[in-house]
Amino acid sequence: MSYSELYRNALLSDVIPFWEKKSLDIEHGGYFTCLDRKGKVYDTDKFTWLQGRQAWMFSFLYNNVEKKDSWLNVAESGITFLKDKAMTSDGTFYFSLSREGKPLIQPYNIFSDCFAAMAFGQYAKATQKEEYFELAKKTYSSILNRRSNPKGVYEKSTGNRPLKSFSLPMILSNLVLELEETLTREEVEETIDYSRKEVMTTFLSQENGLVYENVNPDGSFNDSFEGRLINPGHGIEAMWFMIDIGIRLKDQELIKTASQTILNILEYGWDQKYGGIFYFLDIKGYPPQQLEWNQKLWWVHLESLVALSKAFLHTKNPKILSWYDKVHKYSWKHFPDKQYGEWYGYLDRQGSPNLELKGGKWKGCFHVPRGLYQCWKSFEAVESKYSLHN
Repeated sequence: MSYSELYRNALLSDVIPFWEKKSLDIEHGGYFTCLDRKGKVYDTDKFTWLQGRQAWMFSFLYNNVEKKDSWLNVAESGITFLKDKAMTSDGTFYFSLSREGKPLIQPYNIFSDCFAAMAFGQYAKATQKEEYFELAKKTYSSILNRRSNPKGVYEKSTGNRPLKSFSLPMILSNLVLELEETLTREEVEETIDYSRKEVMTTFLSQENGLVYENVNPDGSFNDSFEGRLINPGHGIEAMWFMIDIGIRLKDQELIKTASQTILNILEYGWDQKYGGIFYFLDIKGYPPQQLEWNQKLWWVHLESLVALSKAFLHTKNPKILSWYDKVHKYSWKHFPDKQYGEWYGYLDRQGSPNLELKGGKWKGCFHVPRGLYQCWKSFEAVESKYSLHN
């Protein structure tokens, strides 16, 4: 079986059916994401990140794979819940809600807004309804307006150690391409320019070729828990966003630098003893603040597979293919649940499931299906030129 067939089959015959059958809240709308190994709901709270992500995923499948009414209906359930329940009067989004849609946690986290904007944008493409184009634009504008102080009144820090965070410019680099048909050309170019400079100049170290999670306002190193933090998966995911921008701009140098950065991060973040990619590391080798630092997470490995497949497609670098093979073998050996479907999310350092859940507060219908789709399409393109089989 070819790589493209493997990823396509896993997406359409395993992962998407799992979420279609197990996650829909028929009574109140939106999705259950707290699913145990078999897909049984173990908690009914709804997290806006995951509502937006799943609504985006099914809208995306409708737009890019097949115009199935059932997929659009799944998307509509999440879109309606986001619009009617998760959005505040000022256009921001609560972090979490009860099953019925009663707000539980205030809109302190701007990423709820980012995933809502993505969802509205894809759903607007699917339905061509102006209401959702406008919601996507409005939400995007709100995100940009909060860019310098994303948490607003919910910010916990005192300001005595001001740090710039990698997360927002990273996600904006993907969000702006998602919303390109919705925004003006000037808005798109401005955000691409901002994100590219921040990701590739401010947070990507020119000294060691790694991506830092937090830096001083001037881009310099801060010797603290936050400043020393390396999140390999985050940096690698950002590089495939940069490759997509490089393709759009026809910038081969950007694609080359992003591809090399993927290799740098993998060589740094790979567990030489047990295999797999560490979740967090301290650049000076000190104990990380995050106690889960040595776990192996689903999204880290899927984003690495996406990044490597894209990098190989556009560079043909055999070292990238070698790393792809290494990450692919580890991922497909440890994460898929062959008995009950979908992928485990959290493995211990040795590679056994730390939790057997299929969804929770952070894991939903997003990284697995998006990763499978991206690898399917990248390898379809690769295989049209080369003979590659898993």
